[in-house]
Amino acid sequence: MSEPVDSTSSRTFRRRSDTPFFLVMGGISACFIVLIVLLLVADVVFTSPSDFIDALRKPEIQAAFRLTILSCSAAAVLSLWVATPLGYLLSRYRFPGRWLVDTLVDIPIVLPPLVLGLSLLILFHLPIFGWELEAWLRDSVGFPVTYQWPAVVLAQFSVACAFAVRTMRVTFDQIDPRAEDVARTLGCTRGQAFMQIALPQAWRGMIAATTIAWARALGEFGPILVFAGATRMRTEVLSTTVFLELSIGQLNAAVAVSLLMVAMAVVVLLILRVLGTGLNA
Repeated sequence: MSEPVDSTSSRTFRRRSDTPFFLVMGGISACFIVLIVLLLVADVVFTSPSDFIDALRKPEIQAAFRLTILSCSAAAVLSLWVATPLGYLLSRYRFPGRWLVDTLVDIPIVLPPLVLGLSLLILFHLPIFGWELEAWLRDSVGFPVTYQWPAVVLAQFSVACAFAVRTMRVTFDQIDPRAEDVARTLGCTRGQAFMQIALPQAWRGMIAATTIAWARALGEFGPILVFAGATRMRTEVLSTTVFLELSIGQLNAAVAVSLLMVAMAVVVLLILRVLGTGLNA
């Protein structure tokens, strides 16, 4: 007959056995957290408040800040317009070629940024039977894109939209489709069911998708540099400002702009946290 096991000693043994687990897991996790904190502290310590203010007073950096705000906002809005219907279709329907569409959406996420920028540049300047997209936009429409501010928006949108689509797909996956089915049985069309049932329930996801797209557009550099260039007072955004300031040896200004971008990113993340979307995107 087996001897009874003392419950107190069993709990002590279990508690002791868990200690190495938490030490290892917590130690590995702490290394990454400490690295992020050290990076931020290094930037703050490197520059002084006066250097930060002097850098932000430069007309070039102020123009880059304005263009960054406008281009990121435009890219985020465009991303939401595309991500909402595409995320809904990928979530609700099984159509031929769905797997291909799902794969294509992820390509801007995994594609090297410079390759994406080069692909955009080739697309607009590739001659097809003597016809060229950029030349047509410039001569016939009067709206040139390459190395102009629209190229900045398009480069940011190309990457940001992919993240917005993923967010909206998760959003619609979490919404029960039965209410839409009931609405259709009562006489609603698919469009009415989408507009009156699904869309009002997806408002948190839409805000999350817009916020994520805006933040992702803020950090774009490679596609913008290749497709839009880094012309001061015209196509310069904050990410390219850091590159330009470094290229002329203005390290203090580059760090100041970096801190400004960190502050903007933190504000975006705080907005996302305050919303409490609960999305696992």
